[in-house]
Parts: sequence; structure tokens; C-alpha cells
Amino acid sequence: MEKVIVDKDKCIGCGACVSLVDEVFEFGDDDLAQVKTDVDFENMDKDLANDVQDAVEGCPTGAIIEKK
Repeated sequence: MEKVIVDKDKCIGCGACVSLVDEVFEFGDDDLAQVKTDVDFENMDKDLANDVQDAVEGCPTGAIIEKK
């Protein structure tokens, strides 16, 4: 995984990603999820990358998108 983004048009702010991986996701001022600005995807350890993948797969609206 190189990077993920949150599609704000699809996000409903349910917080599943924030609850699962608060090292990567947070709520923005719009109460929708967003990726934290200081996330280093290139040097992310395998366990954290697996958690992010779980968040991608578990997003109820498909708002978390992997970017290559």
C-alpha cells in the first residue's frame, strides 16, 4: 500500500476508520474522516499497514481509497 485518501463525498463520518486506526485517520473540521498529514506510508510497519487495509475493506461506504 502506497497511500490512502478519504473521498469526502462518500464519507458519512461513522468513525470506523478512526476507531480502528487512529494513528492514520482523524476527523476533520467537517466531522468527516481524513488521513492525518504526517502519515509516512512508505515506512509504515506491516501491522499498521494491515490495520489500514482493514479500514479500507471495512468502510461501509467505500470512502477510503488506495492510491498507487
